[in-house]
Amino acid sequence: MTAAVEARARLEFDVEIRQETTPLSAEDRQRALREFDIVMPTLGDQFDAASFAGISAPRCRLLANFGVGYNHIDVDAAKTAGIAVSNTPGAVTDATADTALTLMLMTARRAGEGERLVRSGQWQGWHPTQMLGLHLTGKHVGIVGFGRIGEAIARRCHFGFGMSVSYLARSEKSPGFPAVRADSLNVLAASVDVLVLAVPGGAETRHLINAGVLAAMRPKALLINIARGEVVDEAALISALQTGEIAGAGLDVYEFEPEVPLALRQMEQVTLLPHLGTATEEVRSDMGQLALDNVAAFLAGKPLISPV
Repeated sequence: MTAAVEARARLEFDVEIRQETTPLSAEDRQRALREFDIVMPTLGDQFDAASFAGISAPRCRLLANFGVGYNHIDVDAAKTAGIAVSNTPGAVTDATADTALTLMLMTARRAGEGERLVRSGQWQGWHPTQMLGLHLTGKHVGIVGFGRIGEAIARRCHFGFGMSVSYLARSEKSPGFPAVRADSLNVLAASVDVLVLAVPGGAETRHLINAGVLAAMRPKALLINIARGEVVDEAALISALQTGEIAGAGLDVYEFEPEVPLALRQMEQVTLLPHLGTATEEVRSDMGQLALDNVAAFLAGKPLISPV
């Protein structure tokens, strides 16, 4: 937790804060459910059905998730065990959208590759055809998922770069600027220069981006993922990049995070970030404060601020 969040937690509650940043083990999760009234998990803490099945009468009554995504929590199993779940939407929107644009620019303009070249000492100076990339201004972006984050990405693309915006969502949206809803994922993938993923994780979206979708994309197109790693079939993505089916990818999340395949790490046309989506002090503090707001509301017998 950031200093501000830790200070509030210690002031208002009887709290134990882990010093390790590694995910909770199965044993840790069992202890958390057995010994604490409220647990604040993060995305690496896999509270699956087995976590709840092993405790017949858990003391825990709330999982106040630190993050908007909660695919690491089996919400149905938690509720069956009498445990409520909350999350931290809203606080993450702008920072995650900014990260999407960072990945778009870095990948399109080969910024990571260029920085590695300079650091290696092998750069031989400017010339007219040096490291030519994709000019983003005026291009066509497709956004898979058009909730808060998807719309924030689209807004930046439209107003910042004059890009045409298409999106895939369950219903028609009215963001206040031109945006066209696509008929299907494959139609969207085939029509855009940049495909950005902004959907929740979970069973419904696992491997949403598969070999078929990647094959539908243009050879010069880029894939950007700021959603969850399992949304992309990583093996299929590696194959598509190796065979030139798509030109590049910008990834902030990975299917088996924190493991990143060597094949991806060796590709110059791929931008790799260590899940930086919300990594600013202001945003992480806002997330922590919202999580604690849910804790405070729960203990006061009031409705959760942001229940799942």
